[in-house]
Amino acid sequence: MKIISLILALFISISAMSQNSIHGFTFKTIDGTEKSFADFAGKKILIVNTASECGYTPQYEGLQKLHESHGDKLVIIGFPANNFGKQEPGSNSEIAGFCQKNYGVTFLMAEKVSVKGDDILPLFSWLISQPNDSFTGDIKWNFEKFLLDENGILIARFRSGVEPQAREILKFLK
Repeated sequence: MKIISLILALFISISAMSQNSIHGFTFKTIDGTEKSFADFAGKKILIVNTASECGYTPQYEGLQKLHESHGDKLVIIGFPANNFGKQEPGSNSEIAGFCQKNYGVTFLMAEKVSVKGDDILPLFSWLISQPNDSFTGDIKWNFEKFLLDENGILIARFRSGVEPQAREILKFLK
């Protein structure tokens, strides 16, 4: 049975890799609603793998400010993940409550996922393999950022230390 599961996961990953745009993917929001990236065609998308107990967690504040200042042309989606230092141990409802209470988050949050390893979400397998002006390869830590253009093509990646309102990100939002 485990072999069948591995084969199925490999097939899903290979299918995801053949997509040239994020608009072919869907995800579940933190409240369980199915959402399509195609809904965001015509806007840039910033995807961030988040964690509530990380030294970078205060970046939620900067992400919220970016959402408020650029929400007309930028969709921000946080993907909570417990892959690094077990810094996202909570349930979806606990994570949502934490984000709202501590940072007033109103940008989209996805359900908790895996962004690394054998159980990596196919979306993240695709993201880490896409050519862009920055780098490719595995996510190294929480709060890495992926910026996609209006057509759903990855244009840049940013490591955890790049703040959401950094010049490196803002230059793409003009």
